[in-house]
Amino acid sequence: MSYVDGFVAAVPTVNKEIYKQHAIAAAVVFKEHGALKLVECWGDDVPEGKITSFPMAVKCQDDETVVFSWILWPSRKVRDEGMKKAMSDPRLQFDTNPMPFDGKRMIYGGFDIIVDE
Repeated sequence: MSYVDGFVAAVPTVNKEIYKQHAIAAAVVFKEHGALKLVECWGDDVPEGKITSFPMAVKCQDDETVVFSWILWPSRKVRDEGMKKAMSDPRLQFDTNPMPFDGKRMIYGGFDIIVDE
């Protein structure tokens, strides 16, 4: 069964185009290492909650936009191997290719797909 890595981050709104180019370049790397698809979504209707919300989860500031992303993998095994290779790939090294957002506030996790209709 397929496997998904999900991500939520707060990106400075002025960095939208830089983020998009960063994501396009990262997609190439992830796909070379086994990912089937990478999807990046720029927040459009992401309300602030009273108890919890996407903006609260990533401590989104007034000058930032919430981004929701996922990578689809054929399996957890392929993801584990591919993610390890991708993270050591020189094209994703943060000293030469810095993230255009605060990675410390990104939330992420791996998920088994239980319904795919």
